[in-house]
Amino acid sequence: LAGSADNLDFSIWALFLRSDLIVKSVIVLLLVASIWCWAIIIDKVIGLRRLRALSTEFEQAFWSGNSLDDLYERVASQPRDPMSAVFVAAMREWRRTPARGSEGDSRVGVGERIDRVMQITMAREMHRAERNMTFLATTGSTAPFIGLFGTVWGIMNSFQSIAISKNTSLAVVAPGIAEALFATALGLLAAIPAVVAYNKLTKDMDQYASRLDSFAGEFSAILSREMEGKK
Repeated sequence: LAGSADNLDFSIWALFLRSDLIVKSVIVLLLVASIWCWAIIIDKVIGLRRLRALSTEFEQAFWSGNSLDDLYERVASQPRDPMSAVFVAAMREWRRTPARGSEGDSRVGVGERIDRVMQITMAREMHRAERNMTFLATTGSTAPFIGLFGTVWGIMNSFQSIAISKNTSLAVVAPGIAEALFATALGLLAAIPAVVAYNKLTKDMDQYASRLDSFAGEFSAILSREMEGKK
């Protein structure tokens, strides 16, 4: 009996082919989730690196001492990153103010409108940057339980095989147990990278959001000084 167990093929592909429809579905679901998670992780890492580089380039142009109006004309048609989008939204509101009759507009009201526009733009841009992050969180929290479901189902199949064959040998029990452990392993394989990447990407995005918020505060102060100068 031990020899027959030794002759069983326990390769990954063999385990998949021997499993029933439920376990096969769990394995396919976890594999697809794992591949999609890695695609999201790679996309977010590259995207964040690109956003940071573009924001650094924009900040250098912003603090270069050149005219803000010239910078606005250059980037207004198509902002390439969230920071330039915040700048364009604020400048657009700033330019719109005189045309509305600045005599009736209080300085505080203008500043509040500009701040509100920048906050709305930041929220929209960060929402776009954080797209698909929910899938990472969901996979990280649910994949182990999906794998556990496959494990329980595989063990149930093992007990059914024992009951049908009335044989408790390793050759009867081992295939179902191996399928069960394979499902558990795939659940962990999908969940662990998703959780680690979600925590790291969330921290990086929080840092980038703080950078955007700092820029918005500095730009708001610059525009406030400009308004005071016009008084």
